[in-house]
Amino acid sequence: MSYTITLFYAGLSGLILLALSYQVVSLRRRFQVGLGSGEQPELERVIRVHANFCEYAPLALILLLALEGSGALPAAVLHLLGLALVVGRFLHAWGLSRTGGVSRGRFVGTLLTWMMLLAGSLLAVGMALGAWWFSLGG
Repeated sequence: MSYTITLFYAGLSGLILLALSYQVVSLRRRFQVGLGSGEQPELERVIRVHANFCEYAPLALILLLALEGSGALPAAVLHLLGLALVVGRFLHAWGLSRTGGVSRGRFVGTLLTWMMLLAGSLLAVGMALGAWWFSLGG
């Protein structure tokens, strides 16, 4: 089976991760900090942006891959989930990179990511329970 939809969103996610990694490395070099944040608030914030991306993106991509692999969902649904993930993670990173406080990008980015995880998780659980139920002859 070809996983071109997940492949596309994983590729975009990889590009975002590289950009966030570059942000961290650039500030570490500027502040001459080899490990941690050196108590530099700006560096601490971009480290959290990077870490937050790394906390959410892998599970979301695995979920997208599993849903695509099931073959049970239309491509449009998979694209909506992938777009919600990538746009959500981008907006969150953009918003949090600008300020550690409340921002529209951070809020909308978090909301989109959580909606993707919720919808994808519910679809996955429902599909798994349905398959289990039918395997019992239900």
